[in-house]
Amino acid sequence: MSSIHEECGVFGVYSPKRSGLAELVYHGLYALQHRGQEGCGIAVCDDGVIIAHKDVGLVGEVFDKRTLDEMPDCCMALGHVRYSTTGGNDRRNCQPIVVNHQKGRMAIAHNGNLSNAGELRTKLELTGAIFHTTSDTETIAYIITKQRLQTDSIEQAVLGTMGIIDGAYSLIVMSPTKLIAVRDPYGFRPLCFGRLPDGGYAIASESCALTAIGAEFVRDVEPGEMLVFSKDGVASHRCDLIRPRRTCVFEYIYFARPDSVIDGVSVHKARLKAGHILAQKCPADADIVIGVPDSGLDAALGFSQGSGIPYGIGLIKNKYIARTFISPSQDSRVDKVRIKLAAVSATVKDKRVVLVDDSIVRGTTGGRIVAILREAGAKEIHFRVSAPMFLHPCYYGTDIDSEDGLIACRHTAEEIAAQMGADSLGFLPVEDVGQLARGIGCCKACFNGDYPTSIPTGSTKDKYEMKLSKRRS
Repeated sequence: MSSIHEECGVFGVYSPKRSGLAELVYHGLYALQHRGQEGCGIAVCDDGVIIAHKDVGLVGEVFDKRTLDEMPDCCMALGHVRYSTTGGNDRRNCQPIVVNHQKGRMAIAHNGNLSNAGELRTKLELTGAIFHTTSDTETIAYIITKQRLQTDSIEQAVLGTMGIIDGAYSLIVMSPTKLIAVRDPYGFRPLCFGRLPDGGYAIASESCALTAIGAEFVRDVEPGEMLVFSKDGVASHRCDLIRPRRTCVFEYIYFARPDSVIDGVSVHKARLKAGHILAQKCPADADIVIGVPDSGLDAALGFSQGSGIPYGIGLIKNKYIARTFISPSQDSRVDKVRIKLAAVSATVKDKRVVLVDDSIVRGTTGGRIVAILREAGAKEIHFRVSAPMFLHPCYYGTDIDSEDGLIACRHTAEEIAAQMGADSLGFLPVEDVGQLARGIGCCKACFNGDYPTSIPTGSTKDKYEMKLSKRRS
């Protein structure tokens, strides 16, 4: 775990126009590819029949023109991009998940993790449920199905499910006649919707995906809200649970695309703010400020603006490195960080450099980047991080592991700097992280251990998730 990954992204469309919706979802998923690069899928609803195509791979690998053309015309479609945290990376775990039950059919796509997944799965298994995947999404699908068999509508079933599941979930659920968007009562993961030029609607994890397909942003789905899109228009419902808003602050620091706006806050401006705060709280006497592409660039620009130190391009990223990149073998002398990143010696040679990145997990990647800059002639390297120290695992859809995998749990900033070969190291103070999304209540549990929900006890997160994965397989 040399970098942080997010669970996934979701996208859906409802439109009276019955042609080209699968292609529209394809383009929406392309804009969300940064949220998951291991698998993807699209499901369409054709006169009550749900047809899905999904597989391991990037959006452009799983779908080609022929695959999209073979999907029938429809008025609803939804899609998903996935990065695995708790389960293995195989086709079974790709989404959307399609369910056939006594009262009809359903497809579901999910972003996030349930904090009570183990408890719910055990209860379902004891009643005879048989699981085919290792994802929380199948648990949600089972519970919605059970609720649907006891209620008069899919809306009632989804609202009933919200009172049972706990943790992070931004969902898109497709029934034969309705497309439903749901955000958990805490609002951990983002979800928004927009209006299509033809009068239809699009739902997305991030506003950048709405822009990509020419949809007009309407608003974010509120925490605890369920939106139902049907031939009657859009209807809003609220669950009975009232919780404090806890949007994941790491969406602003790293996960989301800089051009997205989440809960009314520009991601780009939030990262600029992080850089400004770093310049004030962790100043450095330097000649140039550079960022680690792509996630550290906005904060580096903010540091430059806040400090008056010139901003420069000091690292170049190989943009052709993708999921299919074959990592060098254990005994190889080739360093994959060097293949992905190269220093611009004309920028850093004989300079005192401020290097800005979004996070430090184990410190290994940071150390290699420092070494690359040293070899390019940097005289001093002052490492600045636009997030606080990671001290606690995340149970809400991020692969931040147990304390054993977090370098900040075992070493001080000075010790980490020495291990990486940096002249100094500074983190965004945890007490200032709320300034990135002022007015929005954020979850900072991975920094301060203040979990908004109950969390699994009796084992560390990595062992808990390993146990879940083995038992689910």
